[in-house]
Amino acid sequence: MAYGLRRGLMSFELFIALRYLLARRKQAFISLISLISTLGVGVGVMALIIALALMTGLQQELRDRIVGSAAHIYAFKIGGGFEDPTAELRKLEAQPGVVGAAPVVLGKGILRSADDDSFITLKGIDPALEPRVTDVSRSMTQGELGALSTRSEDDPDGIVIGADLATGLRVSLGDHVQLITPEGMTLTPGGMMPRTRAFKVVGIYRLGLFEFDAAYAFVHIDVASQLLGRLGPSYIELRAADMFEAPSLARRLEESLGPQYQLQDWSEMNSSLFSALWLEKMAISITIGLIVMVAALNIIASLILLVMEKSRDIGILKTMGCSRQRIRTIFMLQGLVIGVIGTAIGAVLGLLVCFIADRYELIQIPIDVYQISHVPFTVELSDFLAVVGASIVICFVATIYPSRQASRLDPAQALRYQ
Repeated sequence: MAYGLRRGLMSFELFIALRYLLARRKQAFISLISLISTLGVGVGVMALIIALALMTGLQQELRDRIVGSAAHIYAFKIGGGFEDPTAELRKLEAQPGVVGAAPVVLGKGILRSADDDSFITLKGIDPALEPRVTDVSRSMTQGELGALSTRSEDDPDGIVIGADLATGLRVSLGDHVQLITPEGMTLTPGGMMPRTRAFKVVGIYRLGLFEFDAAYAFVHIDVASQLLGRLGPSYIELRAADMFEAPSLARRLEESLGPQYQLQDWSEMNSSLFSALWLEKMAISITIGLIVMVAALNIIASLILLVMEKSRDIGILKTMGCSRQRIRTIFMLQGLVIGVIGTAIGAVLGLLVCFIADRYELIQIPIDVYQISHVPFTVELSDFLAVVGASIVICFVATIYPSRQASRLDPAQALRYQ
């Protein structure tokens, strides 16, 4: 009765395939090979999901921090520069797809405290407009960006620095520092000397990107223009409504604004970094994908051994009227069961490992080398489905040769010495 119940719940081919897959006694060795094949598929799928999640998480984390630290698009004007910054800002903000614009004066300098000094990139900004294009104001840990505009006559100009830079200089909110700029030098009796100016730390930010947190300082754009001897902004930052549309938006703006404007988007300025990360992702995927290929070879081996072991059974089935197609389907289903079970186990374990590693930040890395403190794991649905689908297809392809050999077996030859 139990046999009839099982037969009623599944097809004849699947029933026979499962019987062979779960063979006992004489066929225990074949079952062991099937188990190893299943585990091989599972390990391959798990490793591939983890590797793709690691590289995807790293890409997204760096992308989000870079885009949050800087603008989506940079607008430069060839020739005379931005003679009327206010008019240029209105012109650029009026363009479709642009949601914010802010002027920037950029230069280099040395920031000196009582304990140490450091080379920095000096960025002159408009504190009222900068929050519309970057996340600096939302990343303040002490003070505020607006303090750059509020200053009494007795106080020096304000400066906002990164948390890592503050740690290196051993300064905190309210401390005084000296800024030395090689540009805009001052003529003295001793010759041309770099300008030195006192500043008060009015804010400390943490964007999460070491390159910015350790080497960028913000001052008011008017102060930066005086220090660096600039008559206008170095460029204008733009924020797009959709960061992923920034490349196409930049091209459209170049066409509409004219040849005197040159625009660069965030992906173009960081193309080498993201290209390297993409190549690493592909290389790791191909390398770990070979594990699934090895598991597929194990499936071929186990099915060939099963065909040899079950030649008598195949001969009997054929003499009872079982067609070649049904014999082929039996062994294909057995390989597919191995592939599906192994893939399911690997997928579940891969997702579990990614969740735990990301939730508890298990993999810590040097922030000064990789820009981030830990490796994030992000599983994209497209990557997950691609791994699962490819694994099942590879396992199915591995069943074709053994199943065809089984279907071609001659019953008379199989039963001659039985």
